[in-house]
Amino acid sequence: MTDFPPSAPDAQDPVTALACGMPKAELHIHIEGSLEPELVFALAEKNRVPLPYASVEALRAAYRFDDLQSFLNLYYACADVLRQEEDFYRMGLAYLERARADNVIHAEIFFDPQTHTARGIPLATVLQGLKRAQAEGEKLGVSSRLILCFLRHLSEEEGLATLEAALPYLDQIDGVGLDSSEVGHPPGKFTRLFAKCRELGLSTVAHAGEEGPAAYVWGALDLLQVKRIDHGVRAMEDPALVARLVKEKVPLTVCPLSNVKLRVFPDMAAHNLPQLLQAGLMVTVNSDDPAYFGGYMNANIRAVQAACHLSARDWYQLGKNSFDASWLTPETRRAYLARLDDYFRSQGYGGEIPSQS
Repeated sequence: MTDFPPSAPDAQDPVTALACGMPKAELHIHIEGSLEPELVFALAEKNRVPLPYASVEALRAAYRFDDLQSFLNLYYACADVLRQEEDFYRMGLAYLERARADNVIHAEIFFDPQTHTARGIPLATVLQGLKRAQAEGEKLGVSSRLILCFLRHLSEEEGLATLEAALPYLDQIDGVGLDSSEVGHPPGKFTRLFAKCRELGLSTVAHAGEEGPAAYVWGALDLLQVKRIDHGVRAMEDPALVARLVKEKVPLTVCPLSNVKLRVFPDMAAHNLPQLLQAGLMVTVNSDDPAYFGGYMNANIRAVQAACHLSARDWYQLGKNSFDASWLTPETRRAYLARLDDYFRSQGYGGEIPSQS
């Protein structure tokens, strides 16, 4: 499928236009975090769920956070409107349509079953809706995978129970992750759970090093044995950790707008994405919870470029990393990387493609 041209506002900056227009993968997206206020209100009305906000505008005004926990409180409240298979389908398809408009051609999507099963929503309902959305996404030209995330503020026993409930559906799940409140909930809390997931042949990722310390990244690698770190920006505080991440080519799925919104960094100019790239880390750009954090993939790209002034080669590397860090089959990965190369050549930036790629 032909990639969309970048939107008009990017035309004033050729590098921003290049990055927005390139085919890419998104590897850090919480589907519940793509729930826009308009859809929240529509589903609340359909399902007769009372909301503590008088209007869509009032809900948008509530999207001001001091930290991760204050965001999560609102996040879980809005998720309460998701009650039926159709709701999960509408939410999933809305994200995939928006992603395709930003030239995302592959997405690895987190979902939080415990958020829904705690409200009496069967896991099958969640999965059936999301799988329908994935099928529609394929027609749009967006391949996707599903990552079942365990909530780290809950107990390991609750996580094990969730895994047990998911056993009949493992053919619909591509891997597992760990998200929610990081501080006070180190990776080691879930060692047995992740060992069981590995025994089942599931790919594993974990949020670490966002608000939590670099030690949490070590824990995710050594105790949970994950092969990809979500966020990981605080890894730069530990040179030995950086060296290991580079040597082992462990991807970091970084979310710039989210990091600024949650005050991990005071502003985008202070973000360490350029330093992560310079250190040789396999870093990617992602939107995290785009409905809450002010933008989808290309909004993140625009914000990063406006503040950090990356080069065309940097953006090529970020695009390449997004596919290299994915769970795509080798054959599909090669095909997507060829599309990336063809795109850069077609835009007059073929010289930015390193010879080894």
